Amino acid sequence: MKQIEGGICAVRGVSANGVKTEKMGLAVIVAEGPAAGVFTKNKVTAAPVILSKGVIETKHHLSAVIANSGNANAFTGDDGFLDAMEMATMLARKLDVKPETVAVASTGVIGRRLDVSLISELLPEVLKGLGSSPECSREAAKAIMTTDKAIKEVAIEMDCGIRIGAIAKGSGMICPNMGTMLCFAYTDAKVPADVLDAALKIAVDKTFNMVVVDGDTSTNDMVLLTSTCKSGIKPCMDCLDDFEEGLIYVFTELAKKIAKDGEGATKLIEARVVGAKTQEDAKCAAKAIVRSPLVKSAIFGEDPNWGRVVAAAGYSGAELEQERLSLSFSGGGSEVEIIKSGEISSSYDLELLKRIMANDEIVITLDLSMGNEQATAWGCDLTYDYVRINAEYTT
Repeated sequence: MKQIEGGICAVRGVSANGVKTEKMGLAVIVAEGPAAGVFTKNKVTAAPVILSKGVIETKHHLSAVIANSGNANAFTGDDGFLDAMEMATMLARKLDVKPETVAVASTGVIGRRLDVSLISELLPEVLKGLGSSPECSREAAKAIMTTDKAIKEVAIEMDCGIRIGAIAKGSGMICPNMGTMLCFAYTDAKVPADVLDAALKIAVDKTFNMVVVDGDTSTNDMVLLTSTCKSGIKPCMDCLDDFEEGLIYVFTELAKKIAKDGEGATKLIEARVVGAKTQEDAKCAAKAIVRSPLVKSAIFGEDPNWGRVVAAAGYSGAELEQERLSLSFSGGGSEVEIIKSGEISSSYDLELLKRIMANDEIVITLDLSMGNEQATAWGCDLTYDYVRINAEYTT
């Protein structure tokens, strides 16, 4: 497979656009075909999530997605659900499609009534610029940003000719228990909804569910995957694994972008846990490392306090024995072994570790030596700016 330009618009049959104002952003993506989705497990669930989950579970098909930033439409009761329905109906009328095949997504401040009139004002402008150019994908990705600093989009073409593209947003309130804040993914493979659903759940579990910025699971998390079937290529059974790997690749790239763009972040942390007894042990330990405020603070301060890493793994719930642990840090082309089989390594170089800590991307590898399972998690450092951004979020 190879990365290609164009984001979601690199996928045949997808058109998109977005508009960003001072108060709100609005994006529309039009693509007809079978669809699957995963949604937040937060029990305080936003109205658009409830609506879109119902669309996926009953129709398994999407015609379009309408998404706004600036207001989460969460904890807004019946009025909020009616507002989400109005968004879907509004777009359906313009596109001449059924409202029950339109997914709705929102992101922003919780507990405030959505300004549907503003969405109504912006919609004609968005639809006027609807297209399939790389710029259209970028405008849609930009429109759903909140505290994000960078546009997040990835597209690939597989060796067989199938394309997969996705855009996402996420910077704060990131500890997905299903997917990231918002992600809209598309493929032109000719596959039914049940195949999409199976591949999506596996891919999300290995990627977005392994991202931690601050440990908070959003009320609005949503990942949607739609197939336009426009390539005409129907993956054979042997190729389905390749399709799944392609989806995992796209989501992994987005997961890294989300972690690197965490609110106030200056460094990307990648925690690799190997030698675990079970897959769940590997995942628990990896996520505990990137979730730990002490680890994140040490990374920010470039403080070689590696003891915080083993402490986080120790309380993670993963089965481990400290006598078996091996730990190393790497970054900027250098690597230092700190622990080997439960003992401080004879090759441990404190000055080298300090230099590694100064890099923008740091990889922490922890070998539990308990089995053959492994997992990778992504996170970011905890900075003064994270506190400032969230202390002033609604003001």
